[in-house]
Amino acid sequence: QVQLVESGGGLVQAGGSLRLSCAASGLILSTARMGWFRQAPGKVREFVTSISRSGGSTSYVDSVKGRFTISRDNAKNTVYLQMNSLEPEDTAVYYCNVRIGATDYWGQGTQVTVSS
Repeated sequence: QVQLVESGGGLVQAGGSLRLSCAASGLILSTARMGWFRQAPGKVREFVTSISRSGGSTSYVDSVKGRFTISRDNAKNTVYLQMNSLEPEDTAVYYCNVRIGATDYWGQGTQVTVSS
């Protein structure tokens, strides 16, 4: 059974940094494209970034380009999200995601709060 467990969220001041981790089990990480999504209060869940199986290709929503970096360590079955220059608008619950076939798997989420 696929399980994703996020960690690393917290409270940070605007301009600060956080590094999120997503530990995967029940799948061989190198076979899957991985992604991060986020959901702010009262808003729909939105795509943030994704990374190819090898890590050679990444995609970002415009609002985080140049500030966030996704990476992966297939040997550790872990995906990371380095977030720099955080803004209050980045406040949300961040979710790790993998799609296998027609099924989306999600972690429980980790809260990121950026104070102004």
